[in-house]
Amino acid sequence: MTIDSLFEQLKHPNPNLRERAMVEIARQRDENTIPRLMSNLGQEDVVYRRACVKTLGVIGFDAIPFLVEALNKNDNVTFKASCVKALANVAVNYPDEPFPTEGIEGLKNAMNNSNPVVYIAAVMALGAIGSPVLDILIENLKNTDNPAVAVAIINALSSIGDKQGEEILKTISQDESADEYVRESATSALSRLEMVMKYNQSS
Repeated sequence: MTIDSLFEQLKHPNPNLRERAMVEIARQRDENTIPRLMSNLGQEDVVYRRACVKTLGVIGFDAIPFLVEALNKNDNVTFKASCVKALANVAVNYPDEPFPTEGIEGLKNAMNNSNPVVYIAAVMALGAIGSPVLDILIENLKNTDNPAVAVAIINALSSIGDKQGEEILKTISQDESADEYVRESATSALSRLEMVMKYNQSS
């Protein structure tokens, strides 16, 4: 299939055909592929937009410089959120390779965005990177006065399953001066984190 027909297949209602097209686009890619995928990150067609995000995730680390540059320059919220989600997809697809510093810095900046769609996606992406960015998540949790950011970070910490994260969550759950919703989230996150840690130890 030609690249044009593969891009058309990214719009297909059948998710299996979309997945096949993503892998094939990544395999056949040339110097125009990443910019072409990037140009669709603000698309109103949700299926197509998400497929382009996932394809960038399949391509992996080569897409990161493009994503970070666009994330810093483009003010469109949908576009920014798509860049962040593509970075998260890279982290999920390549869990055994160190995530580039450039990508981590881009996500750190995105956490300071005023739009919840962007900053919550950035926290989730850092959560997908896991232990290497634990200090960044904990530092932001200590310094944020935004309960929504705090809860997103708490959920990310619970999915990483790290002892340091456990200590922070215990502290917050017992802090009577903390926001009530944040405290409750930390308490429920602790039980999830314990399950993750048990699973990690047994696997």
